[in-house]
Amino acid sequence: QGQLDESGGGLVQAGSSLRLSCAASGRNISDYNMAWYRQAPGKEREIVASISWSGANINYATYSVKHRFTIIRDNAKNTLYLQINGLEAKDTAVYYCNSGCDGSPYYFNWGPGAQVTVSS
Repeated sequence: QGQLDESGGGLVQAGSSLRLSCAASGRNISDYNMAWYRQAPGKEREIVASISWSGANINYATYSVKHRFTIIRDNAKNTLYLQINGLEAKDTAVYYCNSGCDGSPYYFNWGPGAQVTVSS
C-alpha cells in the first residue's frame, strides 16, 4: 500500500487562492487514475476532481468546482496538485487525494489531509 501526504491547506479569506499538494510514496501515481476528495464537517467524503494516469482526461464534480479548481499531476515528482481559486466558505473541508475515482480500489493509505478553512 502506498502512502500519501497532503499539504498546502490553511485559513484564508473568501476569494483567496490555494495550491494543495499530495506527495506519494511506496507506489507510483503514474500507474493510477487519481483524484482529490474533500470532507466537510458533518458530511461524508466526496470526490472533487479526477485525472487519468496520463493526464488526458480530467473531470470535476460540479460546475462551480470546474470553474475554480484545477487538478494537475506531475508523475515525475510522484505528486498530485489541486489549484483552487476564488475560495468560498462552502469549500471549507479537509482535502485528500487517492486513487479509487474509477471504481478501482484505493491503492494508497489515506493521508492526514489538508485542512482548508475559508472565512467569509
